[in-house]
Amino acid sequence: MAKERLHFDGWIGALGTASGTRLVWGHWPLSPFGAFSDVMIEQPDGERRLLAPSRRIADFVAATYTFERVEVLPVQVRSEGNRWYVRAGPLVLDVVTGSRTALGLLLRTVPATLARSRTWAAVCDVPARLLPGVRTLGSAGPDRREWYGARDLHRVRAASAVLGGRHLGALAPVDPPVAFGFGSAPRAPSVVRVTSTVEIAVGPVHRPPSTA
Repeated sequence: MAKERLHFDGWIGALGTASGTRLVWGHWPLSPFGAFSDVMIEQPDGERRLLAPSRRIADFVAATYTFERVEVLPVQVRSEGNRWYVRAGPLVLDVVTGSRTALGLLLRTVPATLARSRTWAAVCDVPARLLPGVRTLGSAGPDRREWYGARDLHRVRAASAVLGGRHLGALAPVDPPVAFGFGSAPRAPSVVRVTSTVEIAVGPVHRPPSTA
């Protein structure tokens, strides 16, 4: 069966909160869908929720990861220096990052072409497995594979998160690891520049059930 590779270049941020809710946001200036952002939420009871800006994007993401709830609504993510602002329906999230980490300095040397390489992702997957839940290569749903190439990293120093009018509490590790797909974000709250490649089988699109 023929395969097609879709490349997404942007940023993934992830953090935990004292309430037990964990938040992951993606900001993708370059993608096959044009520029977009999305948010994944995992509640303390394990319910996984996707907030996506269009039905097309929601269907693609929900076919790549696993959620109990999928919602289509406006999602806005912007950065100003070391501050990130995420607005997605019921979620209001403000984040302050620290300076680039030593690992971030190293990742900055990775060329864009290498970050897209499946072989490179397989090599990086070995040390990545030393971090609980973290993977750089794996299965992403039926007839799909995905791999990540990280290119920068900043730790999150502070965050304020409100979901449905309820404050989620102080910044906390991403613990337990999120379970949207084959791998979790790092335990330490962070914002990572990343190239994500999704390899899909070319054929009919099977849309999973979703609710708007």
